[in-house]
Amino acid sequence: MTTSLYQVLAEILGDLSKHIGSDERYRKLLKAWLELVPSDACALLKLEGEQLIPRAVKGFGQDLIGRQFRVSEHPRLAKILHNRQYVRFDLNSDLPDPYDGLIPTDDGLLHVHDCMGASLYIDDQPWGVITLDALIPGTFDQVEPTLLHTLVRITEAAIKTADLIENLERRAEHQTQVVQAMSDQHSDFKMVGRSAAFQRLERDITTVAESDLTVLITGATGVGKELVAQSIHHQSARHHNAMVAVNCAALPEHLVESELFGHVSGAFSGATKNRSGKFELADGGSLFLDEVGELPLVVQAKLLRAIQQGEIQRVGADNTFKVDVRIIAATNRDLSQEVAEGRFRADLYHRLSIYPIKVPDLAERRDDISPLAGYFLSQFQRKLGHITLAMSSEAEHALYHYHWPGNIRELEHLLHRASLKAYAERADQQRLIEIQPKHLDLDTEALEPAVTSMFDSVSVGDSDNILPLKEWVDINQRQYIQQLLTHFEGNKSKTAKALGVDRGNFHRLLKRLNLLVS
Repeated sequence: MTTSLYQVLAEILGDLSKHIGSDERYRKLLKAWLELVPSDACALLKLEGEQLIPRAVKGFGQDLIGRQFRVSEHPRLAKILHNRQYVRFDLNSDLPDPYDGLIPTDDGLLHVHDCMGASLYIDDQPWGVITLDALIPGTFDQVEPTLLHTLVRITEAAIKTADLIENLERRAEHQTQVVQAMSDQHSDFKMVGRSAAFQRLERDITTVAESDLTVLITGATGVGKELVAQSIHHQSARHHNAMVAVNCAALPEHLVESELFGHVSGAFSGATKNRSGKFELADGGSLFLDEVGELPLVVQAKLLRAIQQGEIQRVGADNTFKVDVRIIAATNRDLSQEVAEGRFRADLYHRLSIYPIKVPDLAERRDDISPLAGYFLSQFQRKLGHITLAMSSEAEHALYHYHWPGNIRELEHLLHRASLKAYAERADQQRLIEIQPKHLDLDTEALEPAVTSMFDSVSVGDSDNILPLKEWVDINQRQYIQQLLTHFEGNKSKTAKALGVDRGNFHRLLKRLNLLVS
């Protein structure tokens, strides 16, 4: 064990000299714990405000990375966080486990039986916690307290050193301290995802954020265009000033100009005093023009002048003055088509689209549905009390194959309704509530063709052919996995990766479905 500990320590210290991101560094720290402390599931959670946010996980379902755990609502996590020694929970502890239903098992509902965790402190301030869970009681009986204490100290030192390195790099790059941004009026929702499409979107955001280029964000309704704009602003050198947002579609035509550029007293009926416009409020920061395609042509001309010359003129005023504003625009329209049909100025379109970003539909980033669902469910369950909301595998399957015409906004509203329905059916004192397909109330005709064909294969005209839902799902899972195994020539690692399933969980799934192959 001593040799193994030295090897792990050497690997962690070696990583400190490498230029790797914080997420990768956290995953390596988790790997070190798992090499020395046997467990079925392990998680590293960072304290952000009043919530613990998963930064690296192993052995959990895909949706855990999108969840947030408010410390005041999870007594086990609170006990770990506020104790400077490692904490192990008795098998009969009456404290609810925050991970109930979140560790994949054959039935999806088996509770964790052996739980342990340790707090992580940096400069005597709580940084977060690391938790270890095992399904078999007594798994942690032989773990030496000295080993746990050493691992905690090593982890704290590695995190502190990594944070110092990143802070120095950030200061050297930006030559400024990060301060409270005036645009923190945005919603609590964060960008969640891990799909290839999401990663490309993040790279686009990072690439353009450091510049001062005008950005045109396009995409269907509900894909999160405003969140992309917020992310661009917060990663830019203007983040310490405001990002002012204006919904161009929500403004009456006769007030658009005043809203953007302001007005002086007496400029029109009802203008009783001078008023600053959105350009002035955003001076030094960013101006987000949502639904820019709805602007009247007469206002488009003045907007173009403001962008090109950095000058604005209040309605009713004689003088102009300079403003320093970065423009981030968004639309769900095809502006090139609008230009062709004479509804949008060609020169403004080319000026806005210096760096276009297309936000993909949710149907193009299906691998993000589970993390997004986990994020939304963690938000909803806070409003419902001390419960845990979890998705059944059948419900996740249905969500994955739905075509999502309303995108992320539709997913949020659908899960909110499903949570309320599942909550209404709960038994007294039931803490774990599992969302089933019936709670989603999805139209099977709106599912992908591959899924509808499976529905069509069920003959409801003959009651002898009707299968229990779990048996029907197992049959189709077995057929699909068999097809993928054939495609990958029996390679289980490649098949698990294609399915987005952890190798250990995939092996257990094969065993349950009687698909274990040599």
